[in-house]
Formats: sequence, structure tokens, C-alpha cells
Amino acid sequence: MTYLHPTFFPRSISITKCEFNHWQMPLPGVLDQITMLEQSNSTLLQYPTQFTQNIVPKQIHSHNDYWRDVPLLTALSFGVASVEADVWFINNTLFVGHELAALTPDRTFESLYIQPLLAILARQNPVNAFTANQTSLNGVFDTSGGTSLQLLIDMKTDGNSTLAPVVQALEPLRQLKYLTTFINDTLTLSAITAVGTGNTPLDGIKALSPRDVFFDAPLTELNDPITTYNVTLSPLASTDYEPAIGWHGIGNISEAQLGNLTTFINDAHSRGIKARFWDTPGWPIQARHAVWEQLLNAGADWLNADDLQAASQF
Repeated sequence: MTYLHPTFFPRSISITKCEFNHWQMPLPGVLDQITMLEQSNSTLLQYPTQFTQNIVPKQIHSHNDYWRDVPLLTALSFGVASVEADVWFINNTLFVGHELAALTPDRTFESLYIQPLLAILARQNPVNAFTANQTSLNGVFDTSGGTSLQLLIDMKTDGNSTLAPVVQALEPLRQLKYLTTFINDTLTLSAITAVGTGNTPLDGIKALSPRDVFFDAPLTELNDPITTYNVTLSPLASTDYEPAIGWHGIGNISEAQLGNLTTFINDAHSRGIKARFWDTPGWPIQARHAVWEQLLNAGADWLNADDLQAASQF
């Protein structure tokens, strides 16, 4: 180290050796301190539920979630609070994929969703001295432990033969009370809300007691004289956007189209049901965003998306 000659300082200033050293070597700044702590792997920066640290949950539905780079985890990384798995019951196994040609022995409902969810929820619900008297369960999101992750299960094979295996596959989550459940006229929200769609049999869901798999109701047909749709049967109602609304996001939406949109959403909300429109325009991007904005302004609860990054930043 090169020291300055003492004559550099005015005669009237007296500098001790300690003061001189501090002037030469300032203490680390806040950014330096952050870097040192991060590089040291300090326990001060670690806590049990930080798997989804700083991730804010959003009312986005990951359409065909198994198409993501990493199913389930990619969605959670963007704060997506609803994921969809297409299941095929073949040879006593629930496989996940969009079509038969996309199925593989390794990509099962168990491997892609059940086991990862169990692992995540175990981290979010540590058992220790601090949690000994805790009565509620945390969901997957660290910033919002009370937010339930919606697990939409699209049954591709015959619903009557697929429902029982789906119910059985959820047993590990059920045993740990991680499933939203309706029993004795009481709906208890929990970490995961499982909803059947596709070929899911309505009568089969009605017959479940306790009910911890629910039914994705037809958003445009909630006034069914036979079925009373409410949140205890169907926390979600969905419909194909094109035939229901038809506005492509270019030009102005017509009064009739806007009227249909608000009618469907308000009807669902009057029953305590959340509304979702699927197969919304994906391109041009400007049109996609225009439709998203119109849906949100009208009160749609879930933004159905394939591009999760774009939706999370919308």
C-alpha cells in the first residue's frame, strides 16, 4: 500500500493511525454486505417456506400446464395460481399429455403433479417448535399462504372409469388435509382445490361425499333446471371463448358481445362461482392483450394463458 506523505495534510489537522486506516479502507457498503452474506450461504438468509419466496400469486390459469418447460414449477415461478393436467387412464395408470402420441411412461399424474405438490407443501408446512400450535395449513405461495392452488384435471378417457383413479391419486394430499373439501354442508378451503373438467362425470362428482374433487361447470349454461350450480359443486365455470363471445380483439367489441360477456360473468358470480374463458385469441399479440384487458375489466376471474410470462407481466 502506498501512503501519502504527512506534508500532504495541513499542519492544523491531527490524524491518528486508526483514523488514517479507516480513511484508506472504508467499511463495506450495503451492497457489499448483501453480496458477502449471499456468498457465505448464511443461515440468516434461509427459512423453511422460502421455496416460492417473493412470488406473488396471480389469477392466471396455465392452460395445458404439462406443455411448460417444467410442469407445475414453471407456473409457480410466475405466480400462476391455477394449473391444468390432461389425464388418460390406461393400464391402471394416469398418464399426462394432450394426445395419445404425446404420452410417455414417465409423465404421469403422480410424477408431474402429486409428488411435487407433496414435496412443496411439506416445505411450506414445517413441523417444529414454532408451528406446534398452528391450526391452519399453508398453500404453495410463501407470500400468500391462504391462497389455494387450483388443480384442473381434464379427464381425456371415459369419465366414469377415470374419476375413481383420479380420486385415488389424490389420496396422499387428502390424508394430509391439503384438499379443499365439502362435507356436512361446510366448504373448507385448503392448499389445493381439485376441479374435474373434460369428460369428468357430473353425476359422479355430485355423488362424492366428502367431496374434494369439484366440477368445472358450463359457464353459459348455469341455469340448468336439473343441476343447482354453486361453489360447493363448482367453484369454477368455464366456456369456449369463440362461440360464447366471438370478439377477436381487433376493432371495438359490440354491445351484444359485451352484454354476453358481462351476463355470463355476473351469473357465475351470483352463485359464488369464478368464471374462465378458454381458447382466447393468442395472436396477433395486440389482439390477445385487448381480449385479456376486456375480460379483466368485465370481471373474469381467471386469465387463461399459454404464455405465462406475458400474462404475469400484463
